[in-house]
Amino acid sequence: MATALPDSALDQLFRTARTHSSWSLEPVGDEDLMAIYDLAKMGPTSANGQPLRVVFIRSPEAKEKLKTAIFPGNVDKTMSAPVTAIFGYDLEFHELFPETFPVYDMRANFVGKPEMVAEHAVRNGSLQAAYFMIAARALGFDVGGMSGFNREKIDELFFAGTAIKSNFLCNIGHGDGKALFPRLPRLAFDRTCRIL
Repeated sequence: MATALPDSALDQLFRTARTHSSWSLEPVGDEDLMAIYDLAKMGPTSANGQPLRVVFIRSPEAKEKLKTAIFPGNVDKTMSAPVTAIFGYDLEFHELFPETFPVYDMRANFVGKPEMVAEHAVRNGSLQAAYFMIAARALGFDVGGMSGFNREKIDELFFAGTAIKSNFLCNIGHGDGKALFPRLPRLAFDRTCRIL
């Protein structure tokens, strides 16, 4: 039976963790990104569909390409981040069900049903991206998820010729805590939840 994580871990993952916009120069290596993904991939998705697809932007050339699709208010924090992940979702994820869900012909439930495919891809791709952000924090990195970009342009630049669509971006690195704004309020349980 699982036990609760210690307060220090809960702080690192949630209570003291912040969305960063300013970054140290400490790099994020290939091994770091693989370690984050290997942890995040263990999070559950519907029928183990795993629609998340990620492009990691790190090189100066890739950053310049990405810059053309980012809204002005997000340029500085993205260009200064060691890595920016483009989180996308694959609209052909169900074609991999023979590998990811070999106990049943789950693929047959999705073929010819584009609305169902899209709904599952967006929902579960978003879940996996959130798992990735928590995994990054668990391994000692800071993250800064964001919208504020031209999705069509991102898709054209990084996913052309595929069935992958962009969802959101996330900067990854070691944040500069001195540049943080005060934490914004969170809604209380009784404002957002009901127990029936």
